[in-house]
Amino acid sequence: MSTESPSREATFAQVRKTLVELFELDADEITPEARLYEDLDIDSIDAVDLVVELKRYTGKRLNPEDFKSVRTIDDVVNAVDRIMQP
Repeated sequence: MSTESPSREATFAQVRKTLVELFELDADEITPEARLYEDLDIDSIDAVDLVVELKRYTGKRLNPEDFKSVRTIDDVVNAVDRIMQP
């Protein structure tokens, strides 16, 4: 079994899939530059739901501090990548 973390592309695809499923967003709107609050209308309660889903994806405990500075989809992907590092 590999301990390698998923690629950025795989992480982005998972984040996109999660956002589409949880919030019924259009996948085309979910770009790395998209801002969670301003562009995608993700509020703080939605953000908690997103972190719960990302915890399931990573299988690791997520520190809310890791997500406090998250503003864009790319920030989310970066935070998940850091968590997934072996």
